[in-house]
Amino acid sequence: MIQADGGTRTASITGAFVALRLAVNRLMKEGLVKQDPITEGLAAISVGIHKQVPILDLCYLEDSAAEVDANFVMTESGKIIEVQGTAEGAPFSKDELLEMMTLAEKGIVELIAKQRSILS
Repeated sequence: MIQADGGTRTASITGAFVALRLAVNRLMKEGLVKQDPITEGLAAISVGIHKQVPILDLCYLEDSAAEVDANFVMTESGKIIEVQGTAEGAPFSKDELLEMMTLAEKGIVELIAKQRSILS
């Protein structure tokens, strides 16, 4: 079960991939789709900076008070599909963005592992 507090959009994307994988598996099993159109898994996660500390998967309270709020959608091979970030207060630096992306990559790896365990 996927739960969302502050990251409802990212949880929706992560859950939607599981639904897509299940649908494609069924269509392939029924012979309606011959070749798997899914090339790799994907997931999405929120990252932010709250009280000057980068945080992965912010809860609602952290999200609503964050200095920076960002969403990352990435493939299982680490390729970026979407990055959306907003400075809620002061602008953030390139180094802070890279630090948030590193956290997001770790979170995406964990989410994809959970997706795989659900699908197996």
